[in-house]
Amino acid sequence: MYPNDSIAVVIPSYRVTRHVLGVIGAIGPEVTHIYVVDDCCPDKSGAFVREHCTDPRVVVLEHEKNLGVGGAVMTGYQAAITAGAAVIVKVDGDGQMDPRLIPNFIVPILAGEADYSKGNRFYDLEQLRAMPPLRLFGNAVLSLMSKVSSGYWDIFDPTNGFTAIHADAARHLPFEKISRRYFFETDMLFRLNTLHAVVVDVPMDALYGDEVSNLKISRIVTEFVAKHFRNFFKRVFYNYYLRNMSLASIELPLGGAMLTFGTVYGLNAWLHSASMGTTTPAGTVMAAALPVLMGVQLILAFLAYDIASVPRRPIHKTIWSRTKHA
Repeated sequence: MYPNDSIAVVIPSYRVTRHVLGVIGAIGPEVTHIYVVDDCCPDKSGAFVREHCTDPRVVVLEHEKNLGVGGAVMTGYQAAITAGAAVIVKVDGDGQMDPRLIPNFIVPILAGEADYSKGNRFYDLEQLRAMPPLRLFGNAVLSLMSKVSSGYWDIFDPTNGFTAIHADAARHLPFEKISRRYFFETDMLFRLNTLHAVVVDVPMDALYGDEVSNLKISRIVTEFVAKHFRNFFKRVFYNYYLRNMSLASIELPLGGAMLTFGTVYGLNAWLHSASMGTTTPAGTVMAAALPVLMGVQLILAFLAYDIASVPRRPIHKTIWSRTKHA
């Protein structure tokens, strides 16, 4: 299907020995390299694959210590780039992702429409009935936070781990800085936005079987919120002050300052009037309300500009063009 392009698949492997051989067996002939990354798995999944898998495309890579899913994927990315892969697909080894969908992720990248494609389990409303309610709600909340922090307002399901990336985009990622644990997929979006990479969603169905999740929601909620705030402010600084200046660069801080002033001033005036048992003067109310309204308007104007600034031109085409004419 892709005679001039080498397609690699990276499979992070940690406690997935019951499913990993089935995942490998379902990968089609369009893939030329398969990297199984044993992330210091207690089940020795790397040795298990070596012993039971005869697919000549498979290469097993092993970590001496556990680096998390992000660390495993980065190891796979580096191996695939070294091998000359054009597109690198990441598939989990727990059987929740159908490898037969890999061509759907490859096509928009090879067609020059995107640098990075990711799965979205929310396209088919009928299929959502198969998704556990708690996971459905959690993904909706995480998607909203991810839109704000990453700047990709037109995508959903940010924690979806079924992804593909053009090698020319992947080699420009800061491998050592990307989050290595459960925030990995969301942090990837933030890093891609700083590169102005184009990201697209690919519709897919979720598969839920007897896989065991290593994710503990209660342990990562506060971590996710903190990292989303960090990424948002870093992205705003990079895109609106360090690399470029625009009207939006003024709207956000001015709007935030006016909203804060109006809120604090209004609360203080209300508390003072309440303590005195008097009615707050109309002039004081207006003096508080106007900065709040203007601040909200300025922040909304910034968000409108930010939404319109979602990257549209794939960077791998620009990189290739520069290399060609160098």
